[in-house]
Amino acid sequence: MSQDILEEAAEILNGDRREAYGGVKQSFSNLSRMWTLILGHDVTPSQVCLCMIGLKITREINCHKRDNLVDLAGYSKLLSMLEGDEDIPHVGPATTEDRNT
Repeated sequence: MSQDILEEAAEILNGDRREAYGGVKQSFSNLSRMWTLILGHDVTPSQVCLCMIGLKITREINCHKRDNLVDLAGYSKLLSMLEGDEDIPHVGPATTEDRNT
C-alpha cells in the first residue's frame, strides 16, 4: 500500500463521496434530524460524527482493517469541519445553508 492513511482519507473526502453525498454540513444535519426522531432527543451533527468515530473504533478493536483507520481519519476531519475548525468545501448546487458556512 503506497498511499498514506491520511492521504487516502483526504482523497475519499474530496472525491467521489463528496460528489455523491453532497455537502458535509447538510448531510450531517439531515442525519442528526433523523437520529433525533429515532432516539427521541436532540442529536447534533457533531454528535452523529462522534458516534461514527465510535463505530469505527469498535470495529477496529474487534478486527483490524486498514479501512477502519482511513474512516477514522476521515470522520475526524469531518468533525473538525463541523466544529468550525476548518472550512467546509462546497461541491454541487449550493444550498442556502452551504452558502452560510
